[in-house]
Amino acid sequence: MKIQGKPRVTVVFNRDFEGAEADPENKARDDIKEIADNIVAVLTRHGYRAGGLGITDDIPQALRSLEERAPAAVFNLCESIHGDNRFESLFALLLDLKGIPYTGSSAFALSLALHKDKAKEILRARGVPTPAAVLLESPDTSRVGMDFPLIVKPAREDASVGICSASVVRDRKALDERVEYVLAHYRQPALVEQYIEGREIYVSLLERPGNRPQIFPFFEIDFTEMPSGRPRIVSFEAKWVQDSVEYRGTKPVRCEGLSPAVRSRVAGTALAAFEAIGLRDYARVDIRLAPDGIPYVIDVNPNCDLSDLAGGFSKAARAGGLSYDDVILRLAELALSRRLDAGAIPLARPSRARRPRTSADGARAPRRAPPARRATRSRLPVPAPRS
Repeated sequence: MKIQGKPRVTVVFNRDFEGAEADPENKARDDIKEIADNIVAVLTRHGYRAGGLGITDDIPQALRSLEERAPAAVFNLCESIHGDNRFESLFALLLDLKGIPYTGSSAFALSLALHKDKAKEILRARGVPTPAAVLLESPDTSRVGMDFPLIVKPAREDASVGICSASVVRDRKALDERVEYVLAHYRQPALVEQYIEGREIYVSLLERPGNRPQIFPFFEIDFTEMPSGRPRIVSFEAKWVQDSVEYRGTKPVRCEGLSPAVRSRVAGTALAAFEAIGLRDYARVDIRLAPDGIPYVIDVNPNCDLSDLAGGFSKAARAGGLSYDDVILRLAELALSRRLDAGAIPLARPSRARRPRTSADGARAPRRAPPARRATRSRLPVPAPRS
């Protein structure tokens, strides 16, 4: 039965993929419309007055449309503006200016996560393991003194944009060529990072009122079908191009076989990264587990993929006992709880019985005091999404 009296929630998403069919790195964003529709359906089904709002590069018009709707909160799926994901934080910043609460990480955390070099500096300062790296703003690679192999990434992209087999370099000539390519093609600095051989593990986290984030069962990438000679990385093709050998060679599977000690260390590293970068509500932390057992954070993903059946985050949530509706409703409630009048807003009844909090390896964890409230991102592959 439809529950009455719940507040209005507007699901905001970017529309900059429209007309970008010739650009695969931009066209890949068009899955966001389907995700927005699914979330609107979930919220409506549970009694919220929900609707979608697509954002173009006309930001003043978008704000006028939002003000006309007067939502109690925004479900923020805006990943980019004008085809540039470096503007992902802009809409969140404008929501802050308008005093409208929204799901996911703050504008600052979104921006920080897209400045990979700065995020790594914070992680290192907080004692979170992350591969050594050098940021280059010119083709001169003389400052790179790390041992090969290395991996070269655009410093301001996500969703594996700019990552391919050639990104892993094993000598100075290949390094020079790849750095020059990134600088010229993406018009942004190149991040040269130590390449870590090992298992690639994805840790999904979801906050809950009054407790530290819930850590879902881990997933990892199975590289066993990757052709020999290709580096074991999740490239752009591996995420987005279904008929590529790299897509077939990077299968997400449940992460098994970790000792309790290693599993605890991976979970602790992911949580430390979540807190160090100031993420909020939900996120995925990508980790390379080196042969010596050290979990290196290779990426933090605020506001990560929220697709239903094929999304990595929703798969991890289901493995942890939460349905897709559970996840969407919790995110909406977390945003609504940040309203100044939050105590007067009727929220959804829990769709399941409240569960005891558990650690990453399934053991019941001791209750902790609530953390202090802060003042204040695998998109899908096309056509068959992958986390």
